[in-house]
Amino acid sequence: MSTKIDERRPEAAPRRAGVGTVVRKVFGADWSSAAIALVGLIVVVGLLRPEFLSFTQLSNVAQQSVYVALMASGLAFLITQGEVDLSVGGTYVLSAVATAILIQNGLDPWLAAICGLLLAVAVGALNSVVVLGIRINSLIATLAMGWVLRGLSAAISGGRQIIGMPIDHPFFTILGGGEILNVAVSVWILVLVVAVLTVVLRATPFGFRVREIGSNEDAAQFAGIPVRRTKATAFLMSGFIAGIAGLLGLAFFTSGDPTSGNGFELFAVAGAVIGGNPLTGGRATVFGAAIGAVLLNAVSIALVYFNIPAVWSQFATGLIIISAVSVDGIRRHRRSPQDA
Repeated sequence: MSTKIDERRPEAAPRRAGVGTVVRKVFGADWSSAAIALVGLIVVVGLLRPEFLSFTQLSNVAQQSVYVALMASGLAFLITQGEVDLSVGGTYVLSAVATAILIQNGLDPWLAAICGLLLAVAVGALNSVVVLGIRINSLIATLAMGWVLRGLSAAISGGRQIIGMPIDHPFFTILGGGEILNVAVSVWILVLVVAVLTVVLRATPFGFRVREIGSNEDAAQFAGIPVRRTKATAFLMSGFIAGIAGLLGLAFFTSGDPTSGNGFELFAVAGAVIGGNPLTGGRATVFGAAIGAVLLNAVSIALVYFNIPAVWSQFATGLIIISAVSVDGIRRHRRSPQDA
């Protein structure tokens, strides 16, 4: 009898350890604070306003979060390396406006979209030259670049919206109004981009270099990792993804607006940070960046359900950012008490 009991013990113990390990990994993940905050927000608002939990409303929250979430996902590669790109909002606007102008002048929307993406990549290349070549701090350089791009967008559009798009073209009907399983195509594009970028970050030589530079740039340089080239690639990636966001915005709103996207760059950075990508670098999570961006947008939408004036939106958003970052800092402090 005792022998049978002893034989069963080794089988039961690993199961308990396995479940505990999974739970610890989930709650210990860099993105867990933002994910818990998002779920908590949805549950609380849903209890007070049940209509918020409808599939249609939650889908709308996801759809409205796509643009900033895409930018935040791309920024994860830069922030972990101690860099930042505050020109993503300007890139979003310029790619949308330039593409709209090309379409208005008779170019096929798909070809115009490719041109818009190439322009966005060119912006990323220019950022890399200014930051890595001229060695201007990325915060200052990309902030100024964002203003330049917005000014350029206003100049080439004459300060007006570019309208008259062929809204029956597949570019607009699919990217702007299409759905798969009752979820907007743009949301599926976000999911695809996040999945691809996660694989790139975790399972490719480029992702390995990004994480090594983030952990210790001097050690990475000493080990032969091409630091400047890796950062330059991250700037190109950031520009490219901001360009995708701009094209999705154009397809949805069916116009190129030079005044759109105000504050997108700050929301993208904030989303990336509260999602587990600290500005100090060293850690990176694409999924967390996207979740953080969705959280910020969900807060703004939730305020509408309680008839709270829009002027309080910034207050609530700032409070969420401070709370999420504080929880993350406390959790990391507990995991590394020796740093106290």
